[in-house]
Amino acid sequence: MPKLTVLDAKGKKVGTYNLEPTDLAPRISKQLLHDAVVMYQANARQGTHKTKRRSEVAGSTKKMYRQKGTGNARAGHRKSGVRRGGGHMKQIHPRSHGYSLTRKALQLATRMALAAKLNDEELVVVDKLEFAAPKTREMAGVIKAVGCDGSSLLVTTAEHDVNVYKSARNIAAVAVSPASDLNALKLLSADKVLVTTAALDFLKAKAGQGGHGQEAAAEA
Repeated sequence: MPKLTVLDAKGKKVGTYNLEPTDLAPRISKQLLHDAVVMYQANARQGTHKTKRRSEVAGSTKKMYRQKGTGNARAGHRKSGVRRGGGHMKQIHPRSHGYSLTRKALQLATRMALAAKLNDEELVVVDKLEFAAPKTREMAGVIKAVGCDGSSLLVTTAEHDVNVYKSARNIAAVAVSPASDLNALKLLSADKVLVTTAALDFLKAKAGQGGHGQEAAAEA
């Protein structure tokens, strides 16, 4: 069984952690990961884009010139959609782009994304992250010590830790999420994932409880 190196806050090896990708997901479906990521991105869209129709454009509705005798094509008022500055013939309305996949499919996609990070050796395990008070300098030192600097990083703790969050929120390209709030988009958006052993225990146990039998139900 593959053994992940467990580091301390100074980057020194303090142990190993046994974990296989199949402990998280039986296989990795690129299609399911794609579907989940597109769903999260669609739900994040504001959908406030809008264009004006003829009745909403400022201007006179007076006929520009008489119908016949000018040699020009027939013309209505200046707000016509065929003229520059006129209203749109096919107006764009504000709308929601959101939709949802099934809960089991999203849970499976999250486990697959984590398994993909494990396969690609982009998962870094630290024994614990503890700060007596929010300290950005200390957090930056930990990130550098474990070799996660210079790239986008997702820090994952077992539970929401205010001090860890506040210590990392001002560091560029670093995000913090408790293990229970992970999703496929968060995991795949980061180049590396720094996870505590407690958070990894939680994720491994949750994957075991969910069961690999969800795969067929999620893809049906």
